[in-house]
Amino acid sequence: MPTHPVPSSVSPLLALDPQPSLLLDVQARPLELNAALLALLGESGPQTLAGCLPANHVQLVRACLEQRRAIEEVEAQFGERVLLWNFVPDPQEGRVLARCRDASAQILGEREAARARRLYRLITENTTDLISRHDPDGRFLDASPASWTLLGYWPEELRGKPVRTLVHVRERTQLRCAREALEQHGYHTMSYRVRHRAGHYLWFETASRAIRDTYTGAVVEVISVSRDITARVRAEENNRRLAGVVEANTDLVLFIDPAGQVTYLNPAARRTLGIGERQPMPSLAGLFARDDLARLQAEGWNTAERQGAWGADARLQPTGGGASVPVSLVLLAHSAIGGERYYSLVARDMTERELREAQQHRHQDELAHTARLVSLGELASGLAHEINQPLAAVVNYASASQRYLQSLEHNPQAALRVAQGLERITEHAQHASEVIKRLRAFLRKGQRRMQALDVAEVARGAVRLCGWEASAGQVTIETQLPDGLPPVYADRVLLEQVLLNLLRNAIDANREAHPGQPTAIVLTAHAGNGQVTIEVRDCGPGLSDAELERVFTPFYTSKPEGLGLGLSMSRGIVEGFGGSLEAQRAEGGGLSMRCRLPIQPIQ
Repeated sequence: MPTHPVPSSVSPLLALDPQPSLLLDVQARPLELNAALLALLGESGPQTLAGCLPANHVQLVRACLEQRRAIEEVEAQFGERVLLWNFVPDPQEGRVLARCRDASAQILGEREAARARRLYRLITENTTDLISRHDPDGRFLDASPASWTLLGYWPEELRGKPVRTLVHVRERTQLRCAREALEQHGYHTMSYRVRHRAGHYLWFETASRAIRDTYTGAVVEVISVSRDITARVRAEENNRRLAGVVEANTDLVLFIDPAGQVTYLNPAARRTLGIGERQPMPSLAGLFARDDLARLQAEGWNTAERQGAWGADARLQPTGGGASVPVSLVLLAHSAIGGERYYSLVARDMTERELREAQQHRHQDELAHTARLVSLGELASGLAHEINQPLAAVVNYASASQRYLQSLEHNPQAALRVAQGLERITEHAQHASEVIKRLRAFLRKGQRRMQALDVAEVARGAVRLCGWEASAGQVTIETQLPDGLPPVYADRVLLEQVLLNLLRNAIDANREAHPGQPTAIVLTAHAGNGQVTIEVRDCGPGLSDAELERVFTPFYTSKPEGLGLGLSMSRGIVEGFGGSLEAQRAEGGGLSMRCRLPIQPIQ
């Protein structure tokens, strides 16, 4: 706007106007300015007048005079202020009165309110939570579009609908409590079940705030924000159930932090380990023996980290002393939401199983002893022959020695012959003693004695026991037992009994298939794949597929006088040593029995 000198005189109309105002001519040039406007312009004075007028004030003045009407509330930005101008025409004088007021607070407030309304609309239209308005009686006034996603209702369908019709009948009493809390405190949060349009119920958490009348303070409206917490409630319920299971579980449950410290013991663990509720948590070193703890630290943690779980048998030591408790141990590795690792130990008390196994071993040992007695009866003639031979030799050498003693006076060789006879008597007496000693060992009754054994030595002992029976049946036992086989861990008598049973079965099979003819069975042993394999191979009639499947079944036998317990008992004994006993048809006919035993590791 071109600058023009402003008259110093001010009309009374302008001078008395408390609002900033000025008179403009037809060209929108300033004619007069009042004091309020000069104060608004500040030190710069009329030179900044164009900056405080609307940018299109020239056109506004012209339109005001031509149309003979006032133009109101025209906005102009003057620095940080917002001015609202009114243009009032004076057609007779050809001038316009322009008045303004500082509307900065009003305009900025309206802009902020409009921005808040837009933001509220954006939030309500896009949030996954349900934002709703209610009257004091609990009827929907409005709802955000999330009502469709959460409840299956569009906002228009919810308007006027009572909230209580959607709430589960068991939670409706909470609505009365919520209304009282809103009236007293103005704010309330509740969790409850709400019915979806499809008929199923969801868990909601709703935070409500009361809107009060400015003058009376009465609640006129309620604003609520609701969210679906069904997944959280179910997770919490599952956690409560799991916690109840852990608390009531008869297995021992221990929680362990990443540093290896015990942080929790369930009641079963406290009872078994003798730890009271107020006693401090024990250390792992105080619960496990040194070897078990070393195995847990060296193998357990790493395996659980890689595979999620690790299991082993161990023994737990009660803190108050006493006998250790055998347990079947499982170490589990878990990840928290933040990625932290923690662990749990689940230990099942195997005391009863250990007692049952010990009882089974005793029963098995009794059965094996009975079987040995039966075998001794069946081998009686052979054993009598083996003992009679050295006894007969002893008698012969004793008689000869007596005769030589009577001829000492005239026979110079008599003394030498007597000495030789006594030496032979000693040898045969020792042989008879060994036979009796071997029989006593074979018939030994008592707990099994696990020890490192030379398989070849035990096998040769079994061959000697059935040697007479084999000879009587014209059966030759060919042994291929190399020296230097690695030791196995077993009970000598029981292992010898197994091999004797296999050899006697092979002898019977040969005699059945080839009566009156000389035959042979082969006894071999070799090491490989961490085990020693002992094989007894006969040339008998063999077994059919059906017989092979049932050969180890208790009380199954093809012998008229047999009980059918020999092979089933033998398999049980071998499996008790950690090995296996298998039967298969041999090449060229007959049956091959393979006994595999794990090699005893070198200490």
